[in-house]
Amino acid sequence: MRKFLIDTDTASDDAVALVMALQRPDIDVQAITAVAGNVPLPQAVQNALYTVDLCGADAPVYAGCAKPLLRDLESAQAAHGNDGMGDIGLPLAGRAPAAGHAADILRDVIRRNAGEITLVTLGPLTNVALALLREPALARQVAQCFIMGGIGAGHGNVTPLAEYNIWVDPEAAKIVYESGMNITMVGWDISWKYATFDAAQAQEIRQIGTALAAFVVDIQATLTDYALSETGLAGFDLPDPITMAAAIDPSICEYQNYRVDITTEDGLARGLTVVDVLGVSNEPPQIRVATRANRRAFVDMLKSCVS
Repeated sequence: MRKFLIDTDTASDDAVALVMALQRPDIDVQAITAVAGNVPLPQAVQNALYTVDLCGADAPVYAGCAKPLLRDLESAQAAHGNDGMGDIGLPLAGRAPAAGHAADILRDVIRRNAGEITLVTLGPLTNVALALLREPALARQVAQCFIMGGIGAGHGNVTPLAEYNIWVDPEAAKIVYESGMNITMVGWDISWKYATFDAAQAQEIRQIGTALAAFVVDIQATLTDYALSETGLAGFDLPDPITMAAAIDPSICEYQNYRVDITTEDGLARGLTVVDVLGVSNEPPQIRVATRANRRAFVDMLKSCVS
C-alpha cells in the first residue's frame, strides 16, 4: 500500500478528494492535517472529521495553523458556504481531532516513513511551510508532493492571475516551492478545463445511488451558484479531486518541468505562480507542472471511489 499524507482546508472539493483517497484499498492515509483557508480552522477540522466518519475510515485528523504565516486569513466561504460544505445542514460539529499540531505531525510522519510518503496538499501551504522551517531536511524525505495550487497557464480565480491557495498565504507557498521537495503542481487551470461538472454531469454522479455519490454532489450547492455567477463555469469544478487523482495515478495528467516562482508583493502581484515556460530566467526547473489531463480517466476514478 502507498502511504499518503493529506493537508487540507476542508471544504466541498477537499471533501471529495478525501473520499477518493480514503476509499482506495491501495492507499494508506497516514494522517490528515487541517489548515485555515477555505474556512476557519475549527470548521476545516470538523469537515475533515465528518468526511472520515462518512467513509468509515480511521485516518486521524490533526488541527494546524489558524491563519497564514504573516497575514490575516481571508476565507473562501463565499464560494463554499459558511460551513464550507454547501450549507446543506450537515452535522458538522462536536467531533474531536487527534492530539498534536499538524506541523509536528507532518514532521513525525515524514520522518518515520522517509522516502515513502506522498504528500497531497489541498489548501494554503501554511502547515507544510512551518514544518519545513522547523526541519528543512524534510523536503528530501518526501517521495513526492502533489500541490493543488497556482495557475499553470491562464487566468486566476481570486485575482486575474492568482489562484486562491497560493494567494491566501504566498509566503508559505514560496517556502515550499523553494524547499527542494519533489513537487508536482496541479493548477486551477487543470480543474476548470478538465474537472467542471454541469447539471447533467453532476446527475450522472448522483445516479450511482450511494450515500457517497449523493454527498459529493450535494456539498457543491454553494460552489455551483458561485461558479455560475462568478467564475463563468457551467457548474462546480473539483480542483482538489483532480489533484488527488493525479497523486493516485500520475498518468491522468501530462506534465512539463518548469521554473516556478511565487510573488509575495501586495496588490495584483500577490500569490502569482510565475511559470517560466521559455526558460528565460536561466534558472533550473524545480516544479513539475500539470499541463493537460484525461477527463474520462478522472471521472471514471471518481465514480469508482463513490460506487
